[in-house]
Amino acid sequence: MDFQLSDDQRALRSGMRDLLDAVFDRDRMRAAVERGGPLDRSLWRELGAAGFFALRLPEEAGGVGLGLPEAVLLFEEAGRALLPGPLVATHLAAGLVKGAAEGEAVVTAVDGDLLVAHLAEADAVLVGADALAGEPLRAFVAAARPVRSMDPLTPLHRVAGRTAPTEAYSGALHYEGALLTAAEQLGSAARTTETAVQHAGDREQFGSPIGSFQAVKHLCADMLARTEPARAAVYAAAVTGDPVEIAAAKLLADEAAVRNARDCLQIHGGMGFTWEADVHLHLKRAWLRSAARLGGAAAEELLAAGLGAARPYPGSSAASGRGTPEAGGGG
Repeated sequence: MDFQLSDDQRALRSGMRDLLDAVFDRDRMRAAVERGGPLDRSLWRELGAAGFFALRLPEEAGGVGLGLPEAVLLFEEAGRALLPGPLVATHLAAGLVKGAAEGEAVVTAVDGDLLVAHLAEADAVLVGADALAGEPLRAFVAAARPVRSMDPLTPLHRVAGRTAPTEAYSGALHYEGALLTAAEQLGSAARTTETAVQHAGDREQFGSPIGSFQAVKHLCADMLARTEPARAAVYAAAVTGDPVEIAAAKLLADEAAVRNARDCLQIHGGMGFTWEADVHLHLKRAWLRSAARLGGAAAEELLAAGLGAARPYPGSSAASGRGTPEAGGGG
């Protein structure tokens, strides 16, 4: 079986990267960071017009008619560009909430008892199997309390009295949402790897590029060694849609995004800690995503449950019925 991307998939990914370079390049991203405030609705409509949210809707319903593997490629590019907003929730709400597919509506979601992102500017909120809009949404927002977010592009609210346990969501809203979040993490991990390698080649110390120093080489190699297994896991889970494989992909992508951002910051040295550098933005976003949609403990529990009972290896003492020597009995 061939798991290489098809020409159409490569063109889709390239087209999304070109679009984001045009509508959300670094200058616009930094302007959004400095400006703060509400989500850019014109950017949201641009994404809707490009089919970002309606990608998996059937063509007869006004969608593009593609599948989860193609959606993963788009969300990887979104993560690479640090695109803000409740992208996953709005994508999953396409066909359920009016205007979501076209980018006319911003949809966020309640994920267990976690903080809710972009609540104040949402046109609808997914709470379990329900989509709150209109007066129920206004009452829901009025009861929420804004909290300080570590990510300047992700405003957060704490909601009181209404949470959505994991089992309240369908597979599409829970596991597919986790996989799309993992794809964003993958894009961020790849971007910080590229940024670190570029800086290591440009920055000179003691008359040589710092990338020639063994310690820096090892950091860059470790970043790539985390990114590529995460990519393989995310792409494979997109093909199978298996919850256990999605849990594994989320764990690997979370680790790659967080640790790569930390290593990228280390390679940048003192300037990596400054507000002007972009590294801290990737690290802060990676921290938030790692807690959302199958966070570490939940993903580990699901993965462990999927492994099932351990089976004895053929030819082992357990398989043949022979006992094993007790610990401490040297001989």
